[in-house]
Amino acid sequence: MTGIRQSAIANRQSNSIPGSGPGSPTPATASRVNSGVGDPGYKTRPFSWSVRRELWENRSLYIVPLIVGAVEVFGFAISTIGLAERRRGVLLLDPAHQRAAIEQPYDLAAMMMIFVVFIVGVFYCLDALHGERRDRSILFWKSLPVSDLTAVLSKATIPLVVLPLIAFAITVCVQVIMVLETSIVLIFHGMSPATTWAAVPFFQEWLVLLYGLVALALWHAPIYSWLLLVSGWARRATFLWSVLPLLAIGIFERVTFGTLHFASLIKYRLMSWAAEAFAFHPHTPQGHPTIDSLAQLTPGRYLSSPGLWIGLLFAVAFLFAAIRLRRYRGPI
Repeated sequence: MTGIRQSAIANRQSNSIPGSGPGSPTPATASRVNSGVGDPGYKTRPFSWSVRRELWENRSLYIVPLIVGAVEVFGFAISTIGLAERRRGVLLLDPAHQRAAIEQPYDLAAMMMIFVVFIVGVFYCLDALHGERRDRSILFWKSLPVSDLTAVLSKATIPLVVLPLIAFAITVCVQVIMVLETSIVLIFHGMSPATTWAAVPFFQEWLVLLYGLVALALWHAPIYSWLLLVSGWARRATFLWSVLPLLAIGIFERVTFGTLHFASLIKYRLMSWAAEAFAFHPHTPQGHPTIDSLAQLTPGRYLSSPGLWIGLLFAVAFLFAAIRLRRYRGPI
């Protein structure tokens, strides 16, 4: 009787403890549920992590622009020798020429950064799909629950979204440091650094820069998509396979028909984005087109340009082909 009574007491105690009865989850199961891993509504965000993976595996995406930014800062620091005398001469000019002369190094730094990130984006796309086939890591990535659509779109996001943001952030930092260098030199020579801020509206310039980077990325979308397609198809020499077909078509047209329509089309795709996105003045003090006000931004004309939408259609077609290729292509 004593044993039966002790067993009944033990059963009542076990039933009074939450989660200790029959069929209750084990501590490991409970911790897994509380952590959210076992929750059916838990989101793994494969696209976000795929983009992060690209940044982790391709550090040159931000290291190269950082190096270029450091070189720009160092080069401008050297150019500040004699800056005070040059600034005194510039202040004797009319306001238009003053602004042109003072903002020239800042515009040059921005244009150099834009060119660098374009080159970085080109070489990244050429290696994005080819590299994982070359080192056979594609076998590992395909074993994960990440679709080919997610993998390819995450790679396309790098030149279309991530690199423009990197270029914008680094350019703003570089220009701020350049302003500080200029201010220190002018103060040391007894001049007011306010002449720089009065001649160059930096906040307006940064807004124009951001708009230009977005317009440039969309305009070059078919270029990056074509390079991704070649990267997923070619077994070697991806750069040659991406360029030689275009050269062959241009040479064939020139020899056969005596025209240069295809070469003009390539030039239009590379360089005509600015003419669609901005309204430049015909005559400028420094001899090249400038943006003096936000009124020169023409997003309506840019978004209604047939060249933009035709290019985006080709970009979608190239990305679709790259997704199909990745699905069936194995390691090299």
